[in-house]
Amino acid sequence: MRIADIEGIGLDRLHAHSLSVGWPHRAEDWQFLRELGHGFVALDEIGRVLGSAMWFQYGPDFATIGMVITSPRLQTLGAAQWLMKRVFDKVPGRDLRLNATRAARRLYLSLDFQPEKTVYQCQGIAHVPTTASPAKACGDIRVLGESDILAAVEIDAAGFGVRRTVLIEKLFVHSSGYGLFDGKKLTAFALCRPFGRGHVVGPIVAQSDADAIAVVRPHVIDRSGSFLRVDTHMGNGEFAAFLSHAGLPVFDTVLTMSRGKRLADFAAGGSAMPKTFALASQTLG
Repeated sequence: MRIADIEGIGLDRLHAHSLSVGWPHRAEDWQFLRELGHGFVALDEIGRVLGSAMWFQYGPDFATIGMVITSPRLQTLGAAQWLMKRVFDKVPGRDLRLNATRAARRLYLSLDFQPEKTVYQCQGIAHVPTTASPAKACGDIRVLGESDILAAVEIDAAGFGVRRTVLIEKLFVHSSGYGLFDGKKLTAFALCRPFGRGHVVGPIVAQSDADAIAVVRPHVIDRSGSFLRVDTHMGNGEFAAFLSHAGLPVFDTVLTMSRGKRLADFAAGGSAMPKTFALASQTLG
């Protein structure tokens, strides 16, 4: 096996690689990730992609890790650990966060990652809920535009704990978005973009369940009858109930894990502070 930069690998080969383990990423999704981050692949003697790992830097002190995939025949040979250690060489001293499948948790524990929160992968054919409406959000729902990017960056930073300017700018290009406004002030938002089998909504940042539902509901209406996905740490409450009633039950779970600072160290605190109700993706956080 040899290692290579992910930039030099054809999208068709990366797509075949993720399909080999049942991941839904399209070639376009791989390209989106490559434009935001960096990565390695492991190649066999005839150039087949047998492993991958990517990292996404948010500022000088923090990064997320994702797209850690190894072919089944290499999983018992330490290929994932080999790739992860190459990633560590590129992000020295940074606090790290990732979302681990059940099969990978033992590996990440051995690399000093600590368990944090469950991520609920909610997905299905979306439809507008017919159940009673939850508490009404305070404000007006509007379509987001380029002029709202800076406000969205600020809200996202408060909810996620790290400023992700480049990511939010990139997501605005590829997404439709709805925001909740108190006068001219943006208080919550949700972005929706093509991904995998359909569309994914995320990030969703809001101060309350009612506000989060208010910015997600228009996306559910827009995508009614088609496949929709939301990755959320919210396992109960009004927001989780809304997703279930909208045709997006829990399909699977992964575990958020951290190395360095813990999630609590990034929390701004205070009931009125924005919270991340849904991830941009399991890879991006």
